[in-house]
Amino acid sequence: MTSARKWGLSSTPSPTSQARHVLTQSATNTLPTLLSGPILRRVAADRVLLWLATSRPVELTLKLKASGQPEQIIICNEQMRRCLPVGRDAFLQLLDIAPPTPLPLDTLVEYDLTWSDDGAQRSLSAELDYLCHAGKARPSFVIASHNRKLLHGSCRKPHFDAADGLVRADSWLGERLDDPTQRPSWLLMSGDQIYADDVAGPMLVAIHRLIERLGLFDEQLTGATVADSEALYRSEQTYYHREALLPDVRSNAALRERFFGGVKKPVFTTAHAHNHLITFAEVIAMYLLVWSPQCWGLVTGETPAMDPDWTAVYQREQRIVEQFVQGLPDVARLLCHVPSLMIFDDHDITDDWNLTAEWERTAYGHPFSRRIIGNALLGYLLCQAWGNAPDAVSAPLGALEAVLTVAAESGRLESAAQDDCIGQVLSFHRWSFDLPGDPGLVVLDTRTRRWRSEDHPARPSGLMDWEALTDMQQKLLDRRSVVIVSPAPMFGVKLIEAIQRLFTLTGNPLLVDAENWMAHRGAAQVMLNIFRHTRTPGNYVILSGDVHYSFVYDVRIRQRARGPHIWQITSSGLKNSFPRGLLDWFDRLNRWLYSPRSPLNWLTKRRAMQVTPRDPDQASAGERLWNGSGIGLVSLDSQGRPLSIIQLDTSGKDVAFPPPPEHRRAG
Repeated sequence: MTSARKWGLSSTPSPTSQARHVLTQSATNTLPTLLSGPILRRVAADRVLLWLATSRPVELTLKLKASGQPEQIIICNEQMRRCLPVGRDAFLQLLDIAPPTPLPLDTLVEYDLTWSDDGAQRSLSAELDYLCHAGKARPSFVIASHNRKLLHGSCRKPHFDAADGLVRADSWLGERLDDPTQRPSWLLMSGDQIYADDVAGPMLVAIHRLIERLGLFDEQLTGATVADSEALYRSEQTYYHREALLPDVRSNAALRERFFGGVKKPVFTTAHAHNHLITFAEVIAMYLLVWSPQCWGLVTGETPAMDPDWTAVYQREQRIVEQFVQGLPDVARLLCHVPSLMIFDDHDITDDWNLTAEWERTAYGHPFSRRIIGNALLGYLLCQAWGNAPDAVSAPLGALEAVLTVAAESGRLESAAQDDCIGQVLSFHRWSFDLPGDPGLVVLDTRTRRWRSEDHPARPSGLMDWEALTDMQQKLLDRRSVVIVSPAPMFGVKLIEAIQRLFTLTGNPLLVDAENWMAHRGAAQVMLNIFRHTRTPGNYVILSGDVHYSFVYDVRIRQRARGPHIWQITSSGLKNSFPRGLLDWFDRLNRWLYSPRSPLNWLTKRRAMQVTPRDPDQASAGERLWNGSGIGLVSLDSQGRPLSIIQLDTSGKDVAFPPPPEHRRAG
């Protein structure tokens, strides 16, 4: 592995875009054709989606070999392959393949990609052999006939000092590779796939080296103290001091404090915005580096000059990031074997994204912060949303493609066109999506369709407004069972929600990330009414993340024997966890203060619900909250009810959440 000490930019000013193009022409041929991926996205008998990044707009051939069937060889023509430039030597592609012969369900399907490179035939399995498990010649996947076996997780921070839950999932999969019935139907990634707002110094150095190596597009920066991306990258404030790059005007004081200031959060955590991603190129490079071991081989160079006050932090982060990089071959292997669906949460864009109406007015009211948020959302569109539902995002994707096509001629995004494209993506409200099947999957956007508090703009907005909740209900009507993916738990820990409410009442919701379904009266009431509606499903499974600990609740409606059965299943984080001592205290206090007979239960908005926690079987002292990096695994029966709920902990433990004892009364 490349030493982390070599990840960086030279401390001398970087050349202009045109000069960079000349200087690196000779190096272009040394780039690998495949930079990242393939990542398996939507799969069905008649449709296969593969996302990948390449160093040139290469034509690909897909080979599919299902057990017991002849091999299908598909030349990916322009109708099957959409290729978008993001730099001089960087192209994002989505292969949308309709196999000539429908693929069988619940059957192993091996696949390979081939292409021509300087006249020689190359293949995925030969060039990137780490994508194949031991003893296997090709990657493979299974198209499940149901949605009843699900991996799910969120919150994967590269510089958090813990193992990677995706590496654990790959190890688990490798032990069951040949049994189609053991393969997960989907990998559901429920938020914070990247941390755009909390970036380690070594990671930002690697991002800048990759930008230079691939010639990712430059851009102008309006409203900042630096004129453009080149000036940003060579600024003395670019590492650990990015808050200093904001315009120093009185009207932007609130923005500096809340959006970039690393606001202290004494109850839960501390926000670190010192290396916040700013440019479109930085966002794209971040995605490539969190998914691809290939790209880390391209970021050699000397470590740049660093503020001495941050040297110890940089060295500590460097050690953790090195360990993260060592696991990336396993991560890439998992992502090319299991179809994945993804939805954003706040850190994919920025901490506290759209938390309050006041935050929105401040953040979107300045061109620089609007650009930062918009660039992160454009990155989400290309690297996540595109593979979820390509048809649904065709309008904003078409607008972005037009901007990128023009930029390919000059190496720079045209500023007015970029801002116009960002305006379109900020006003786009079709990020949520659903899948048919048994049970149906409904994946919620809880970030862009907020129920804003107009009378009290500093108070938390509801996670979904009335119209969005009505749309959700329409997707649920007359279904027998459904799996809802909600980035934040619909039924969370009562004590922590009470603390968040206390800070909200004192006018400080930003200090504690007061983002839960119960924080807004209107949204909470409508959501609970949906569960009580007679035509909505009898069995709900809610999969969530966000909170950096894992738990399971069985939920029923009080005094209704025939009401719906609800299971709140939370897995977080993939590579993150809660401060251990603090969570232990919260867990104990929550059990004491909200015991079944506690009158405090009747002060909560969900008092009409009976909530029974499940105890993790690996808990040592009665804990109900499991604190550790890992990934969730849920198996459902034919009625959509959980057969098993397991947290695959990165320590190697399989932490089960068995049903609660019949005698336990819920609060």
